[in-house]
Amino acid sequence: MTAEVIDCLVNVDFGDRAQPDWMVRVKEDYFKAGDEMLASTPLDALLAEMDAGGVTRAILLTGLAEPSRRALSYVEARPDRFALGIGRLDLLRPIPTLRALDAFRRSHPVAYAQVGPAFWGDGQYPPSDAVYYPLYTKCCEWDLPLCLATGLPGPPIGGEAQHPMHLDRVCQRFPELKLCMHHGADPWWDVAIRLMLKYRNLRLMTSAWAPRRLPAELLRFMRGRGRDQVIFASDSPVLSITRCVGEARALDLPADVLDAFLHGNAAEFFGLAPA
Repeated sequence: MTAEVIDCLVNVDFGDRAQPDWMVRVKEDYFKAGDEMLASTPLDALLAEMDAGGVTRAILLTGLAEPSRRALSYVEARPDRFALGIGRLDLLRPIPTLRALDAFRRSHPVAYAQVGPAFWGDGQYPPSDAVYYPLYTKCCEWDLPLCLATGLPGPPIGGEAQHPMHLDRVCQRFPELKLCMHHGADPWWDVAIRLMLKYRNLRLMTSAWAPRRLPAELLRFMRGRGRDQVIFASDSPVLSITRCVGEARALDLPADVLDAFLHGNAAEFFGLAPA
């Protein structure tokens, strides 16, 4: 068994807030999941599942305008086990948003900022749009990694804004930006891989993708030039930590590549000290 796993995207508060209709639709129509997919996760249950799978650290997703009390309390209770990913950023009001983000990151253990281009602004703002540039500039200044969702989203919403090709110009103009594609890149895996070959500051996180369903071309990339560019995550409870860790350990990958995927790449890219 690999000594350590870092799960880079975990949700703990779905049941604490009303979910939009598209989230209910993706639960029922896409994942064919039960109510547990949109439930909140108690701290003791989360730690027990992490311990059973060898997960020593997890990054809990929260929002900026209304931070999750549950996520913040988990980080406060176990700072050795948890850090935060901060999302739901209002990029149409960049100055107050970035001031709030700066204040939040200074007072909390923030591993990354996060934006889902298809999930705000009616999906009309791809990452190449200048509306993102203040965020990119500040993330470079702060050395704060940024995760941008790529791939066609599961919910019935427009997804063109999440085509990885939009990141080509971003990586060219912001080579200092630590940028990670999250939620895979389906059906554009080949474009995402080509971009990672082209730009060394670009990574891909497998959140919301069952490891056994990862495409062969991505596994080939991981065995070769991309061994340090692909990062494990579950997106629990959308997919359980237990399932994702078990399927990841069963992948046909050399031991050093598997260790990099499950732990080393996240520790280096997100600056996570050992638990």
